[in-house]
Amino acid sequence: MLSENVQKREQKRVTITSKRQFTIPQKFYSELGFDREALCIKTDGMLIIRPSSGDNGGEFAEQILAELIDEGFSGYELLDEFRKRRSMVRPAVENMMKAAKKAAEGTGEYYTYEDVFGRTDD
Repeated sequence: MLSENVQKREQKRVTITSKRQFTIPQKFYSELGFDREALCIKTDGMLIIRPSSGDNGGEFAEQILAELIDEGFSGYELLDEFRKRRSMVRPAVENMMKAAKKAAEGTGEYYTYEDVFGRTDD
């Protein structure tokens, strides 16, 4: 069962050079928003190549993928769940930044060293 996130599948045969290089078809390149980098994901006998974007939780991509693989995801279910979890990274970081700012201003919740680690009497 494919989720609603998986859209109509298009395919095109490409040639791989002796240097293991190939050209992304122009239509795919443009429609998907490729630039100078791409991410290659090997899963379940497939190679998924997608645009690399620095503003989408990519810094956590390896950790997210490792967790999903450990949880038994593969194929398109892996891809769908990866997209879902990756989209949650930025909002979580933004919330942490807001909470840290409030704590620094003294208006938000915070914990002291003793709260976290307990009292250490020498």
